[in-house]
Amino acid sequence: MQYLPNGEQMKRADGYTIQTLGVPSLTLMERAASACVEEIQRRGHDLSSICVVCGSGNNGGDGLAIGRMFAQEGLKVTAIMAGQESHMTKEALYQKERFEESGGILGDQFGNEEYSIIIDALFGVGLSREASGRYADLLKAMNGKKAVKVAVDIPSGICAGTGAVLGAAFSADYTVTFQTEKLGLVLYPGKEYAGEVITADIGIAEDPFKEDKEVACALELREYRDLLPVRGEGSNKGDFGKVLMIAGSRGMSGAAYLNALAAYRMGAGLVRIYTPEENRAILQSQLPEAVVTAYDRYDEEEVRLLLDWADVVCIGSGLGTGETATRILRQVLRDVQAPCVVDADGLNLMAGHEDLREYAAGKEVLLTPHIKEFSRLTGKGTDRIKEDRAGALREFVEDARIACILKDAKSLALSPGGRIYVNRSGSAAMAKAGAGDVLSGIVTALLAQGLSCEEAAALGAYIHGCAGEKAAEEKGRYSILAREIADSIGCVIKGWEEEEHEAV
Repeated sequence: MQYLPNGEQMKRADGYTIQTLGVPSLTLMERAASACVEEIQRRGHDLSSICVVCGSGNNGGDGLAIGRMFAQEGLKVTAIMAGQESHMTKEALYQKERFEESGGILGDQFGNEEYSIIIDALFGVGLSREASGRYADLLKAMNGKKAVKVAVDIPSGICAGTGAVLGAAFSADYTVTFQTEKLGLVLYPGKEYAGEVITADIGIAEDPFKEDKEVACALELREYRDLLPVRGEGSNKGDFGKVLMIAGSRGMSGAAYLNALAAYRMGAGLVRIYTPEENRAILQSQLPEAVVTAYDRYDEEEVRLLLDWADVVCIGSGLGTGETATRILRQVLRDVQAPCVVDADGLNLMAGHEDLREYAAGKEVLLTPHIKEFSRLTGKGTDRIKEDRAGALREFVEDARIACILKDAKSLALSPGGRIYVNRSGSAAMAKAGAGDVLSGIVTALLAQGLSCEEAAALGAYIHGCAGEKAAEEKGRYSILAREIADSIGCVIKGWEEEEHEAV
């Protein structure tokens, strides 16, 4: 598991390492500087004219230590002190004195000089207010240079917890971050500003992250593999779950098809689609493996029997928002005893009917909204959500007591009382109609095979992204279709199995 802390969480880990474990702050600073110097040297950059832009905090101290190490090798190094000396930490003051002793050039104006490399050590992870005025002008000037640009720990101006640009931000070619990536380096737009991210282990203890479930994380590949349901040689279709897909509306069969196709590709034993009669023929021809139960009108007893039959339910994709859809969804959320995934129109209906959310609270219900659907659910504007995706998700999940995957370029999954899982797979090629229906089908199939909402959300989002990447390898970033994402699920799992077999 890779922890993805915000700035405050990282500061607590620093404090624990220094105060409880007794590692001096200057020791950590020297390790951080050495890691940056080694990475820069490894890349073979032109080091004829190095500029380090430093603030008054410990990030500035890191920068001054980096400058000193280069200056001690006889290189021309200029350190621009952007912060006030009266505000400098004792560690930064110490590093400033040592930098001057090494023969480095100290200045307070960025000027018009050209540099071969610019190292950003201005703000660090502790920034909590907008970079404005002369700091914004400085960052703009730094970005305007043709030099190689390196950020120390995090690009200045990027919020460590959200990835948001706080007024203005440094645009790095790469970032050397310490101990673990910060959440703001993974989420957009912070990820774009960071460039390539290199993580350097400098000995900061991660014990505080383990104990704090508010610290987000991303799983490693082996952990995803371990979550995959086991398929024993003596098993049958009944062992892998009976899935009820309540999807589609008159003339809208595509979503139901994608739901069911993805569920089968992900290993569900039996899939039944409950859809309007008009969709029967096309679904039976598109996916003959699925059982199609069709309706002309709302039938409470029929829905009850279907709920009794199912091991897991998925409802909402292409369902529509009319009276019949509303009545079916209300009965499902009120009466369902099995795990239930709600997507698309199901989410739009929940946004408009408070009782539907109340029926879902505390049950094994998993919502899969994209940002606009989440905005309708929460009543918050999309811009406000994007300012702090993780915070908005946690607030909603804990208040509603419902698990949720917030779909985005980097999707976030959270169950009540749990830890946020950040999905790092996927690509822009997946920004196509129907991709969300495939995700719902994947997650539903995993629930049918015994995974919890938390496990199915984390693993399902990851497999969905990997399948999208695999489809893009074959079709290109512009041309993949949602069904090709579903069809690539098997290739992803097969690849994992082959890698695991080779490793044994």
